[in-house]
Amino acid sequence: MSDMNSMNREIKKNQLRRQIVPSSPGREEDSGEVIKRARIRGKKRRIKIFLALLLLVGAGAMGLYGFLTFYQYKGYSVVWEKEMNEGSYVGYLKFGSNVLKYSKDGASYLDSQGKEVWIQSYEMKSPSASVNGNHAVIADQQGNSIYIFDKSGNTGIASTVLPIVKATVSSQGVVAAVLGDTTSNYIHFFKRDGSPLDVQIKALLGGESGYPVDISLSPDGTQLMGAYAYLKNGTLNGRVAFHNFAEIGKSVSDRLVGGFDEPYEASFVAEVNFLSDTYSCAFADNSVSFYSTKNALSPELVRQVEVKEEIKSVFYSDKYVGLIVNHSEGENPYRLEIYKPDGSLVFSKEFQYPYTYADIDGAHVILYNEDSCRVYNMSGRLKFAGTFDFPVSKIRNGRYPNTLIVTGPQHMKEIRLQIGGQYQ
Repeated sequence: MSDMNSMNREIKKNQLRRQIVPSSPGREEDSGEVIKRARIRGKKRRIKIFLALLLLVGAGAMGLYGFLTFYQYKGYSVVWEKEMNEGSYVGYLKFGSNVLKYSKDGASYLDSQGKEVWIQSYEMKSPSASVNGNHAVIADQQGNSIYIFDKSGNTGIASTVLPIVKATVSSQGVVAAVLGDTTSNYIHFFKRDGSPLDVQIKALLGGESGYPVDISLSPDGTQLMGAYAYLKNGTLNGRVAFHNFAEIGKSVSDRLVGGFDEPYEASFVAEVNFLSDTYSCAFADNSVSFYSTKNALSPELVRQVEVKEEIKSVFYSDKYVGLIVNHSEGENPYRLEIYKPDGSLVFSKEFQYPYTYADIDGAHVILYNEDSCRVYNMSGRLKFAGTFDFPVSKIRNGRYPNTLIVTGPQHMKEIRLQIGGQYQ
């Protein structure tokens, strides 16, 4: 009897267990669903956090863009300054991220804190300098010496028999120089060590090519762009020509791959410049022209901007081309225009500041005279207007977005622009 009672108790216990605890397959199914839902919730939470962070970053970027675009600086403080030995000072050029100073008795390379990286002495009556990327050239106009430099110092010296009219350099250190005598001009080429290259172009005012007014080498040194003047029916006309000295240029006579006469009838082309290995520009007395050499054997005139007003200044960088013209209407006597290398307009702005010099450095247009400056961004907004207590010869961007390097014959200073303006 007791055995029956014990059996009944065990049966009742098992029945109670089945009622309280679900069977094993059910438990596994419910656990899987719980884990799946937890993973989905975690994924949704991570997506929400990512989107929130993305919105914050976007809002911060838009705020920074708005600040950099619209905010004006109202003053400045001097970070450091250095007294310069004036000597026979001639000028300064931007050289990489630093400054090349050149004079009649030598040149020096100054870093972003005014320290002399190297000094090179020479004697020139009329030094003229040109910079392209990591190389610079200083030539004695109407003299016979050409000094070639990179950022570490002098790489070579070239000597000429004929007087030097003009010299230009590629970013690889190849130099092209216009040499002249009483009857004709020649374009000679030199390596970065000063040794001559076996390449020469002869030019005559009354000849087929014309008289070279200005030349420019492409950064890679394989292309030469020239501004020429020639006589046609007793009238002086302008011409832009392209020569290619790469292997592909051997297939054409004199390596002349393109010439443009029609755009410059009865006008004078004063200056040409390669902006990159692909794009270049030419400045005439009534126009600015934009060229492409994507097809090395067939240069193309991409766009020509006709200018009815008098052109006062032209200036450029590898990314922008600028010109300032007289503006006859309204209270502003000048108009500033900035273009991209393909000829598309970036902005146009009228102003009345009595500038002497105009430069483009990075995303800034810098207008300045002997004792003041104006800095614009590429939206045409005035970012800074300031005056200085020493003569100014060159202004460029400093080490940081809110600094400028201001250089003169006697002083060189880095200034930090101070916040104090407002949106306008």
